[in-house]
Amino acid sequence: MSGKHTGRCACGAIQFEFNSDPTFVADCYCTDCQKSSGAVMSTYFSVPASDFKLLRGEPKSFTYVADSGNKLDRNFCPECGARVFTDKLQGFPGTVFVMLGALDHTDEVKPPIMEIFTKRRIPWTKELDVPQYLARPDAA
Repeated sequence: MSGKHTGRCACGAIQFEFNSDPTFVADCYCTDCQKSSGAVMSTYFSVPASDFKLLRGEPKSFTYVADSGNKLDRNFCPECGARVFTDKLQGFPGTVFVMLGALDHTDEVKPPIMEIFTKRRIPWTKELDVPQYLARPDAA
């Protein structure tokens, strides 16, 4: 994956782009990811905030306090409700976490390099053959 990458919400009202190749791809089983995705986990990747450009729309944000005590803003489309990215992360300043499903070409992203907050994993899900962390890696 190299060059300009684009993404959008389900209805296309929110569109974005960036140039950095995603290197930090993770599956997260934290309660926030489960609740905000409606799934057993979320897959996201990081992009430098300086490289992330919103092209269209005004996402609605929800400020959340994570288990670590750090605040972050989850951004979603006010039209279709799709979660698109997370920013203003106190624990990861200068970083935007993009939801993998929001990317236009998900098949170009490398597989996750880790699974985090596995202490919240639903027992019938199978772990990937990558490092497993009970919480955030620096707090695991």
